[in-house]
Amino acid sequence: MVETITRDLEDIAPELQTSGWLNTPEPLTLTSLRGKVVVLHSFQMLCPGCVQIGIPQVQRVYEEFDPTRVAVIALHTVFEHHSVMGRDALEVFVHEYRLRFPIGIDKYDDQKDGLPLTMRAYQMQGTPSLILIDKTGHVRLHKFGHISDLTLGFSIGALLSESVVPTQATTLSQADKVHTVCDADGCNI
Repeated sequence: MVETITRDLEDIAPELQTSGWLNTPEPLTLTSLRGKVVVLHSFQMLCPGCVQIGIPQVQRVYEEFDPTRVAVIALHTVFEHHSVMGRDALEVFVHEYRLRFPIGIDKYDDQKDGLPLTMRAYQMQGTPSLILIDKTGHVRLHKFGHISDLTLGFSIGALLSESVVPTQATTLSQADKVHTVCDADGCNI
């Protein structure tokens, strides 16, 4: 069955708060990526699960999906061992692992509970974390830890298959409307 979903603007994914970027000529914003499915992978370079599972998975997604339809972004989210995971070390890590997708450096404010700002805004539990944002800018999947390649690929495909319907609204205070295929359990992935 095809159903229309209306979402409030409160459901829009929080903007990324970064102190710098690698592998992109200019900073990225989620607003500028509307119309694409966004795969946001949060990692730390000293996190074994990130290095062994998360980063290789995101690299495969980056290589397999059309970049005009799917934006792959990594976010280096350091919440421990700050002194050894600075930008210089991250640049070496990105070079050695041959990572080509854009990588934002989550902004850190030691005055605010020691957690990076984007990590706090998304209420991440740790790294690796994977977030899927649909074409209208809404968070549709938020997963701490590993997600299987099959589940991830299916979830991205489902979001790509949704068609965005222009609304009558002319102001940002109106809700976005999306057509999607839903089952008895609802419309979320």
